[in-house]
Amino acid sequence: MTNSFNTETVINNVKTAFQPVTDAISKLQNMEVPEAARDFVKKQAATAQTRAAELHVNSDKVTSAIETAVSGSVSETAKIARNVSQAALADAQALFSTIEKLASAKSINEAVQINTDALKAQGEVIVGRAKATTEYLGKVIADGAKSAQDNFAKVTNFAKSA
Repeated sequence: MTNSFNTETVINNVKTAFQPVTDAISKLQNMEVPEAARDFVKKQAATAQTRAAELHVNSDKVTSAIETAVSGSVSETAKIARNVSQAALADAQALFSTIEKLASAKSINEAVQINTDALKAQGEVIVGRAKATTEYLGKVIADGAKSAQDNFAKVTNFAKSA
């Protein structure tokens, strides 16, 4: 028994088996796309382009809001640094004044009194600074909360309009 293998027969059988697929692809290539489908795609592309432009504008608004918030933080940080610097200068001046007074003291009792008065004055300065710091932090927190609330509202409006 011999097996005869005919390559041409196999190829013809494959062509015959795939003929419906080949015909479908040929018809698909020549198929005309209905005008309504083309119009639909054009309208969707135009809408997507408009929304992309709106998204860009709104993202600029969000970026501006963030920039404003950060700018305010930098400004407040600079203000704090200036206040700390001024406090350090005031403390140094008070220390040098106390040293001058101590140097001019004629007795130990007088030196103790000068030192006690200086410590009392410095304590009052510290209490005053603590009160001012508490008030300042309360204001900064309130302003920060208000700013965050405003920025959140802007982002929410951006999300609603997108």
